[in-house]
This record gives sequence, C-alpha cells and structure tokens, in this order.
Amino acid sequence: MLVVDDHDVVQWGFRLMLGQLPWVSRCVGAQDLEQAVEMTDRYAPNVAVVDLFVGDESGVEISTRLRELRPGLKVLLVSGAGNISANAARAAGASGFVSKDLPAADIASAVRMVGLGHSVFPPQDQAPEVQLTAREREVLGLMGAGSTNREIADALHLSHHTIKEHTSALYRKLDVRNRAEAVRTGQRLGLVD
Repeated sequence: MLVVDDHDVVQWGFRLMLGQLPWVSRCVGAQDLEQAVEMTDRYAPNVAVVDLFVGDESGVEISTRLRELRPGLKVLLVSGAGNISANAARAAGASGFVSKDLPAADIASAVRMVGLGHSVFPPQDQAPEVQLTAREREVLGLMGAGSTNREIADALHLSHHTIKEHTSALYRKLDVRNRAEAVRTGQRLGLVD
C-alpha cells in the first residue's frame, strides 16, 4: 500500500490506519511525485491512496504516472477540499474517489474495494455538478492554455468586456478567486484538459 499526501499528519494517519488492517502487509508513504515514483519502484504496491492535490502537483498526474510505471496498480483518489468527476478520475486510471471527511472505516472499506478491483465513486447526486455554458467551457479551456483575456477575446471573436463577464461567471460558479484556481478547479472537476 502506498499513501501519497504532502501533509505529514494526514499521511501518518492513513498509514497508521491502513497498516493495522489484516489485509495490508506493508504501508509506505510519499510526499510528492518523485517520492511516489521511488516508492513504487522499490515496493511495487498493489494500491495507492493519492490526494487530489499534493503540493503544487495534481493527484491525477501522479495517478497517471504511477500507473505507467505499474499498470496493475489500483488508485483511490482522496480529498478533503475538492471533488473530481468519475470520468476524469477514470481517465487518470483511478478506480475511485472518496472524501477525507468520511469515517475511517468507510475510507478503509473503499481502499479494500479498490484493491479487490472494484470502482468506488460517490453516487451521482452527491457529486457537486458545476453547470457551465459551452462558451464558459471554451473560455476556461483557453485560460488553461495560458491565454490572456485579450487573446481569448480574439480567438472567440468576442469583445474584451464579454470575456471579462464570462471570466467573472466562471469564478462565481467554480467558487474561486483567480485564473489559476479556476483552471485547477476546472481540471479537478474534469471541465478542462
């Protein structure tokens, strides 16, 4: 078992909880992608529990990289402050997603189910759904590509003022304060590549 989380206390708690379960023979930890790759090479884990945000790194990227190294690895994404769509998680090779807010027994059960080859995702009605218009998705995608508002306006043949309105709507709907947060949240929710 591999736990990838950049918060020492959280990682320690997961390792302590999971390491005591009779079906876990060893539980190791990593605080970033580099350590996760090293631990995967060294210990060949069967299951990885990966936080959605590990410092500046994406848990989705970590999941993808670890599964490239070890294709049979089962990944459970976890987060205390965010969600990911089942489609986006599956695209990264993850078999499930759970909130860190769940009771320890429920998280352990989700880890076990993923280890046994099952998928574990919250019911659709529990996953928050962000409704973006087609134009807002286009703007978000161009923001993710690094385009300025002026470049987005030129690309979409819209006024700079209209792009500012779309950007404001995105910030409100995604509950973020700036472009970087909007793009990161959009990626996490599977709204942008």
